[in-house]
Amino acid sequence: MADDAQHRFDTAERDAVYRAIALRRDTRHFQRGQVVPKAQLQRLLQALHQAPSVGLMQPWRVIRVADAALRERIAALVEAERQATALALGERSAEFLRLKVEGLRDCAELLVLVLPPDDGTVFGRRTLPREMALCSAGAAVQNLWLAARAENLGLGWVSMFEPAALAALLRLPADAQPLGLLCLGPVERFYEAPMLEQQGWRQGRRLSDLLMQDVWSEEEVQDGN
Repeated sequence: MADDAQHRFDTAERDAVYRAIALRRDTRHFQRGQVVPKAQLQRLLQALHQAPSVGLMQPWRVIRVADAALRERIAALVEAERQATALALGERSAEFLRLKVEGLRDCAELLVLVLPPDDGTVFGRRTLPREMALCSAGAAVQNLWLAARAENLGLGWVSMFEPAALAALLRLPADAQPLGLLCLGPVERFYEAPMLEQQGWRQGRRLSDLLMQDVWSEEEVQDGN
């Protein structure tokens, strides 16, 4: 196979990819009244579209919410779920309600990620049909997230909504399901660490705590062992 230079990354390019991964954040705070230029938005959507998918099924659709009244109605659905989540959290309810969990009213662009009706793809997903569709859609969002970070834009994935209510609001076809509200736009600053860590809600686990060898084990596996 030919060693084509366009397929090789130099050290600086490689480091930039890892830097974008390390600095990616789930963003909740946006600069109000900003816009994402059309050409920039197109680059971001193209990055999403280039994501891998099982059997090349590309199980994602994206709805761009441009209508202000519709955005407000979606925000109301999110607020209803925020309150329901607080109730379900019991003794952590008040602590949860102090967290900012979405930026729907402030972000420059609001995109809805939708899982479309199943197209019957069997390749690679005969035993896990829905799971592989969901994994593929998640990979598309990760592409968008990293591209947004490289463009110095924030992106927040909001999952607090009742799927059936949002589906009805967006007039989705039967068997389609909304998976996320993607808030995108300029930010005043990026979080130094994940927001939930900064706010003391939860701490991320160490990589060594999540690695195992050969079979499942609850014991910690140290890097290099």
